[in-house]
Amino acid sequence: MTEFVVDREAIADSIVSCIGNTPLVHLNRVFPQKNIEVLAKLELMNPGGSMKDRSARFIIEQGIREGSIDKNSHIIESTSGNFGVALAMVCKNYNLAFTAVVDPKITKTNLKILGLLGARIEMVNKPDDQGGYLKTRINRIQKLLNEIPEAYWINQYANERNWQAYFYDTAEEIIRQTNKPIDYLIAAVSTTGSILGCARRMRENFPDIKVIAVDAVGSVIFGTPPEKRELPGIGSSRIPELLNREEIDQIIHVNDKESIQGCRDLLDCEGIFAGGSSGSIVAAIKKISSSLPRHSRIVTILPDRGERYLDSVYNDEWVNQLSKNNLGNTDEENEK
Repeated sequence: MTEFVVDREAIADSIVSCIGNTPLVHLNRVFPQKNIEVLAKLELMNPGGSMKDRSARFIIEQGIREGSIDKNSHIIESTSGNFGVALAMVCKNYNLAFTAVVDPKITKTNLKILGLLGARIEMVNKPDDQGGYLKTRINRIQKLLNEIPEAYWINQYANERNWQAYFYDTAEEIIRQTNKPIDYLIAAVSTTGSILGCARRMRENFPDIKVIAVDAVGSVIFGTPPEKRELPGIGSSRIPELLNREEIDQIIHVNDKESIQGCRDLLDCEGIFAGGSSGSIVAAIKKISSSLPRHSRIVTILPDRGERYLDSVYNDEWVNQLSKNNLGNTDEENEK
């Protein structure tokens, strides 16, 4: 009988231990131009399906270490999907109660996953004064904090540990994987935690790096007027407390239609099945690629998986209805 030798060092303690160490791939098919090199961090390969696994783990584990979170804590957070899934997974691992405050734009798949992971669901249905639901979700959280004993609000839009997760984790991995200078960091924004955390760490090694934020048309993060938008996971109807505008060199706004096409380009050319914000990044890079200096090295982050967008981005009927409603067709100038 063959004797199998098991490397115990290769066995993870839990699903949470599997977060991180995601691949960095060269997108040389969707971006065949000779003047640029686009490297993408495949955060969709995290066990919870998105980059939010990192911030969920970091915030919860740091809270446990310092004592602000214990076995009786009831975690609460407003989420459009991915962060909620990540928190549900991490809370399950630490036997913590978790309530996700969501709205009707959450994908059916994410909602189902949250339930299967044991999350309590609080659904808000009334849009806020900007046509979105974020402010309504925050109002519901304020009520829950008064109703649920030992409630602990993560508050990813203001939590300093949000950006720290990407500073100590994601950016560190990227620097090690590239092992060469990086000219541009291009990343989608919502809470702005990931782009700021990565930028702050990368600037320590590459002080001349340019940081470009990809935002949704209709998002108010950078002071543009609110408009109706359909894709979750990118943009916001409020300005995050974490945002430091001076750390962003350029902003590119991408509409829903452009994001959808970017997703499909990524799938058709690279075989990468990614979510809506990844499509926004592809669209943004295409907008500026011809104007970049020769031999520019771009690093970007593909935040989540495409399976959760089967009812939207990858659904032809949904996309056609979006076009009929004339949504996502407004061109937005790039801001310096």
